[in-house]
Formats: sequence, structure tokens, C-alpha cells
Amino acid sequence: MSAGGGSSGDSGAASGTRVAGSTAVGDAFGLGCAPIGNLYRPLADDDAVATVERALERGIRFFDTAPHYGAGASEQRLGRAIAGVDRDAVVIATKVGRRVVDADGAAVPVGGIGTDTVADLSRDGILRSLEGSLRRLGTDRVDLLHLHDPHHDVDGALRTAVPALVELRDQGVVRSIGVGIGWSAPLARFVREAPVDVVMIAGRMTLIDRTAEDELLPDAIRHGVGVIAAGVFNSGVLADPVGAPYFDYKPASDEQVERALRLQRACAAYGVALPHAAARFPLRREPVEAVVVGARTPAEVDDFVDGASVEIPDALWQELERG
Repeated sequence: MSAGGGSSGDSGAASGTRVAGSTAVGDAFGLGCAPIGNLYRPLADDDAVATVERALERGIRFFDTAPHYGAGASEQRLGRAIAGVDRDAVVIATKVGRRVVDADGAAVPVGGIGTDTVADLSRDGILRSLEGSLRRLGTDRVDLLHLHDPHHDVDGALRTAVPALVELRDQGVVRSIGVGIGWSAPLARFVREAPVDVVMIAGRMTLIDRTAEDELLPDAIRHGVGVIAAGVFNSGVLADPVGAPYFDYKPASDEQVERALRLQRACAAYGVALPHAAARFPLRREPVEAVVVGARTPAEVDDFVDGASVEIPDALWQELERG
């Protein structure tokens, strides 16, 4: 896989943004950078940088961030970590559609760090957001630019935000454009109605939630749109059903926990860790091109990279498919 651009309907390497890298893990996995933006708990700058550096050492070349992650902190830390790295050797994805604001709700200076973000799907908001991201990342271009979670106003996003994304792609400021949402139905609308290259689905292409298979994946295949899977642990229950029993950032239901425990027991019978199977499961579906896995520490990076090469028998996959 390699970084690529092009409009919906292109074929081969130009269909969507492929993940750059010469190793198997570099081809299939990207580092989700929400955790280094203080997701759940604060993280020191140096620790965040060390996590990204470890990902680079282990062959990860695709990095997914957003202004929303730490109100700019994730982008700034990622930019610091990749400074000096050959820009053509990495694929950077970030997002637009939210404005970084300070504690009083006022927009921060372009490229600044704030305390929160608010929705802004206007053309001016899109352009300003990208300008701020480029400054924080310390780069002159973005390989993949997603519209960030516009499920609350799909019609408005199609009317104002998508044309701005297309303009940026046409100008060469970004190579590919997409949309990232945690719900399949609104994301499928963008696949059908917008000239996107790739979409990111969070939490709906997992071992316990496969709703992306109902509409999104078939539509993506028909329209030649690539799919990136994120949220593969459903906020924690598929990483550690007992220690992190969360689903979509809320306490998981008893049924969800029991299902995850059943999957965990099935994996254990074959000597496989549940999160390793959960991270690789989406890659068994077309047209999923890559999986984004969040990590807060170098040890967490090592774990998911090591899991990418663990042998998973067909018999286990068949059992996991049955749920």
C-alpha cells in the first residue's frame, strides 16, 4: 500500500488513501492519536512523543489525529515526534469540522491549543481548521483529510463542508478526502452522495458490532470507496472485558460483557489474546484497507504490533465469526 489520492470510483492504489510502509504491520495498521491527546487522562508531552517514536521504530507509517483530540494537543505532539522524519515516508490523516476554542468558548489563534472544540461545518471553518492543523503538525500538506463526525447535520455537511474538501483536494493541499463517523447509516450517505476517497467507521466493524456490514461496506464496494476501521475495541470491552468493561465510552451492558468474555475464552483456547484478534478482524472484510489502533505508551504500541503477526487459526476465526 502507498499514499494515494483520487476521486471516488478510481481503482487500484488511487482508490482512497492506502497506508504507507514496507512491513506487513505498516501496510495494515495505523496509530490512532486520540490517546496522546489526553484521552481519558493527561499525558506528558515527552511520553506522547515517545509513543509515536516507538510506532515509527516498529514500522507504523500511518498516523490518524484530529484537532478534537486534546483540542490541538495530539496534532502538536505528533508533529513534534515526526519532525525530521522523511515526510514522504509517513501518511498523516487529520480532520476538520470542529473549531478549537478556549475555556471561554472563543476560537484560539490559528495553530493554537485550546480546551475544547465546537462544530463548524462552514467553508471558512474548514479552511481555518486545516491551516491550524498544518501549523501544529509542522507540515505543508495532509495526506488524508476527514470531515469529523458530522452525523448531526449530514445535509449541511454535504452542502458546505464537502465542497470545501473537494476544493482542497483539487488544489493538492490534501491528497485524499473522507469522512469519519461512529454510525454506519449517515456514513453510508456520504459514500453514496459525496466524491470521497475513503471513510472511517468507528466501532461498527468489530467482533461484537458488525452493523457496518449491513449498508456501509456494500455501498463502499459499489462506489469504489476505501474503508478504515477504528474503535476496534468498542472503547475497551474487546481489549479487557473485566478491566475495561466499556462500550462506546459508556459502561457496557451485561450482555456485551458476557459476549466479550465468551470471545475471550474462545481466543484463549487457541493461545490468542482477544485484542489481537479484535484488531485484525476488520481486515477480513472488503473493502477495509486499514485498522487504526490507539496507544498511549510504547508498551501498548509493542502489544498491537506484536499481535499483527500472531498466527490465528482458521478454526478460531470461524468461531469468532459466530460470535
